[in-house]
Amino acid sequence: MSIRNIRLTLQYEGTNYNGWQRQKNTHRTIQEIIERTLKQILQEEVVLIAAGRTDAGVHARQQVANFKTKNQIPLLKLQQAINSLLPEDIKVMGISEVALDFHSRHHAKEKTYYYTILNQPHLDVFLRRFVFHYPQAVLNVRAMQKAGAMLVGKHDFSSFKIRDVSCNKTNVRNIKKLEIAKKDNLIVIKITGEGFLHKMVRGIVGTLIEIGRGKLSVERLGKILQARNRKAAGPSAPACGLCLMKILLTH
Repeated sequence: MSIRNIRLTLQYEGTNYNGWQRQKNTHRTIQEIIERTLKQILQEEVVLIAAGRTDAGVHARQQVANFKTKNQIPLLKLQQAINSLLPEDIKVMGISEVALDFHSRHHAKEKTYYYTILNQPHLDVFLRRFVFHYPQAVLNVRAMQKAGAMLVGKHDFSSFKIRDVSCNKTNVRNIKKLEIAKKDNLIVIKITGEGFLHKMVRGIVGTLIEIGRGKLSVERLGKILQARNRKAAGPSAPACGLCLMKILLTH
């Protein structure tokens, strides 16, 4: 019986989960829940490979993952079966059969994250799961934009990572685009890059917030980059405001 390589396009709200990656001390991860569901349907063990590993509380509008199976179930039937068994905050939005050498992580060319800040005195009930509520002061978006522009390009982002979670020894990453826009009281920070260090985006956002509130100067950001020390940067922004929005694949 021939082996198939199946690619899933997923959405999930990360609020109730301990991140994407399967862990020994919890069963509340996106990966494990989907793998358990697939085992129930396919009657075989499968391993999901994701394009990116989101942390606890982080959301995804477009996550990509693939797995291999001997089961010949039609794709549409498989998608319907998976979605009927998954919780309402995890869903398969697309499904396709791909070449056996396709690997979600290796073929992810770039990823785009959005971080959303609600900058007003009172929390919006309908946005509470998807924004970081910052009521203390009106953030200086222009200063944040100037600082953010300094991060575009290839840099050593050691000052913004939490710890190493891979065998990759380099902390150099390439940010292709960083845009900050404000509409009404919502500030959205859009970051596109080829790859990111552990909690790097949240470290960048937390530092930009410190600049927006006047605790750090725009010029200080250059020194933070050069320091290559996490203690030099601002705190990590909370997970709730972060969403993996888009993954560009090589094929």
